[in-house]
Amino acid sequence: MHLKLIACEILFREICFCAARCRNIVDITFLEKGLHDIGECKMSAKLQAEIDKVDAGAYDAIVLGYGLCNNGIRGLHAEIPLVVPRAHDCITLLLGSKERYQAYFNAHPGTYFASTGWLERDKPSMDNEASTTSQLGMNKTYEDYVAEYGEENAQYFMEVLGDWTRHYDRLAYIDMHIGDFEHYAAETKQRAKERGWEFERIDGSTDLLMRLLDGEWNEEDFLVLEPGRRVIATTDEHVIGAAPAE
Repeated sequence: MHLKLIACEILFREICFCAARCRNIVDITFLEKGLHDIGECKMSAKLQAEIDKVDAGAYDAIVLGYGLCNNGIRGLHAEIPLVVPRAHDCITLLLGSKERYQAYFNAHPGTYFASTGWLERDKPSMDNEASTTSQLGMNKTYEDYVAEYGEENAQYFMEVLGDWTRHYDRLAYIDMHIGDFEHYAAETKQRAKERGWEFERIDGSTDLLMRLLDGEWNEEDFLVLEPGRRVIATTDEHVIGAAPAE
């Protein structure tokens, strides 16, 4: 098959690795990290615009290197089959299955993940004025809050919005075993130490991405969206589903 892949740049190394080995011809467009930070509507509009650019007559299907990502893929549709992994976010794609991700999350709910892509392309959402965090004011300093709202309110805002790290106690480096990146593992371990978090190095898997590009789209792991249908979020283990396009 001739496939068009639209993917997050966080997965750059993993997707290039799989594209070089898959049985199909794959043309790739990478989009900047952080689309899930700008809100569902803006992310969906950005992805739909990329889908609409695709020459439907030149490809057998469009495949997405995205998970549900804060509902950012809801409503997407295409003139040709659109294939989406059943994943909450890119961590599922790096671990190889939604089941493995869920099991790890259940065992370690306060985990922040890192990978080569997250380390190489880590532009904080705080720096993006369009991001939800910036819109909420989470990129402001204590002095900014004092100037705008007064000292008492500034202390409250810093407690509520200022420390996103308080929800985490573990930093996990996902080792995809693609190339020699020991320095990234060491960097992640050091970051964990500085924050007083536990550190764990876990094995990643390209299995899900490989099957996405090879066209092995079983119903359990992939949604194959036919023309005239759109992506919806579900509240069950399937993560995403299909509904008539509006």
